[in-house]
Amino acid sequence: MKRTLSSSVLKKKAVAAEDDAANGTAEDLVEHEQEALSDTPSGLKPRLGGSGSAWKAGALSDAGQVLQAERAQVVDRILSGRHELRIDPAQIVDVVGTDRRDDWRDQEAFEKLKDSIARNGQDTPIHVWPADPNWRPDERQPENVEGVSFQLIVGRRRHAILEALGQPVRALLVPQSQRGSDEEQFEMLFMRFRENEERENLSAFERLVSIGEMFERLQEAKMDGKLSATEFAKRVGVHNSAVSRGRAVFAAKDEILHACKNVYELSHRDLEQVLMDLSGKAPKLAKKMPKTTKKLTVRRKIGAKSLSLVGQGGRLSVAATGLTLTEDVLNGLGDVIAEYLEKHGSK
Repeated sequence: MKRTLSSSVLKKKAVAAEDDAANGTAEDLVEHEQEALSDTPSGLKPRLGGSGSAWKAGALSDAGQVLQAERAQVVDRILSGRHELRIDPAQIVDVVGTDRRDDWRDQEAFEKLKDSIARNGQDTPIHVWPADPNWRPDERQPENVEGVSFQLIVGRRRHAILEALGQPVRALLVPQSQRGSDEEQFEMLFMRFRENEERENLSAFERLVSIGEMFERLQEAKMDGKLSATEFAKRVGVHNSAVSRGRAVFAAKDEILHACKNVYELSHRDLEQVLMDLSGKAPKLAKKMPKTTKKLTVRRKIGAKSLSLVGQGGRLSVAATGLTLTEDVLNGLGDVIAEYLEKHGSK
């Protein structure tokens, strides 16, 4: 015997669907309609005729379009770095390495951060690139990145800690405008440097090594291989003087590490001295300024006139206010002074 759903039942389901459409998302509406169809007795087809069926067909179509639009927005937000992903740490590869000391995992700061993340979770997302520059999220499941490989840009300590804790990593994609260009390697190093400059206090050695490495990579990317210190300093946002020091420290990195046990505690001045020692060049001594001697003044009266003699070091000046000093007078005065110094000397 053929059975159909009564019109009252369909009306109730239509009212429920309208309420869901007003209060829920497109996914909720689609799910509700699927549940409504599943309520139909097994082996029987629901009656599709009438205005109720037309409304349901239109509602499903509208809900599908809304859902598709919402997912497309998520894809755009992921690619523009405005939507977080949760990624298995094993899917993230570090292709540029750290600009920190080699034993950064053994430092107290690393242990403190690890304890904080274990207790409170990851506060700040790390930054990554997809290994495939042409990768796009699946629009059906934009947040599902299982099996996708990513390259680590910044956040090495957070990545290492979450990997050790066995927890997924919160990550954002960074702009990929330089992907595939000659400056790709430099761009990754620059983003790493900028993050550490803003968030952490790099030691003088770490900072100069990073600056030197960036300069070399950007110079390699230049077609003519020419890169001025001024051009580089302006692009990276450092002082010109840091460029030459950075290049020198980066070039002698291994020698400095071998020669200095406390290299991460050295100041910029200390590193300059180390470079001089390694190159065998004696440091340039600053010119000693002559000691300032006391100024001595002697005054004499010549009738109503005054005579002043000022001596400082080996200099002597004579001022005779109101007197006319002719050449003969000056010659005579010079003879008197010379005779006095010859007899009495000068102390």
